[in-house]
Amino acid sequence: MLIIPIKDGENIDRALKRFKRKFDKTGGMRQLRARKQFVKPSVINRQKIQKAQYIQHLRDNESI
Repeated sequence: MLIIPIKDGENIDRALKRFKRKFDKTGGMRQLRARKQFVKPSVINRQKIQKAQYIQHLRDNESI
């Protein structure tokens, strides 16, 4: 649970902006979307490998 202390005289918009930033950093929405449906561990591993291959391909082409 996120707790955002509001200081005396602080604008509510500013506190809301701090809350949104903190919520994004914790990855709450990503976690909720991932839990909506079950994904097999083999599929997760395959996606990680594909992502690593893609990043490696980008790094290889960057040096050329």
